[in-house]
Amino acid sequence: QVQLVESGGGLVQAGGSLRLPCAASGRTFKTYIMGWFRQAPGKEREFVAFVNWSGVSTAYADSVKGRFTISRDDAKNTVYLRMSSLKPEDTAVYYCAAKSGYGSSYSYEYNYWGQGTQVTVSS
Repeated sequence: QVQLVESGGGLVQAGGSLRLPCAASGRTFKTYIMGWFRQAPGKEREFVAFVNWSGVSTAYADSVKGRFTISRDDAKNTVYLRMSSLKPEDTAVYYCAAKSGYGSSYSYEYNYWGQGTQVTVSS
């Protein structure tokens, strides 16, 4: 069982940066694939990034590649999403999620979810 709590959201101007931490409970955090997803009003939840258990392998949605970086600190049971060069279209509720096995961009494969944190990018 893993419990996830996101933080770090807020209002930022276009071109700005934010870092979203997601703190996880549980002693088996280091065995999980950790992902970030987002959901904008009126849209479906979409994949943003994932990092594998070792922290070496990562994957990103094309829309954020080169601007966002996912990382993990197993000593702190925390996964991070560093967002830079933010655009108004990045406005959404951002969720972190955890799963076992292999990395995936499909939200239905993730077993554990946080409550989400709002990111708003003004133009």
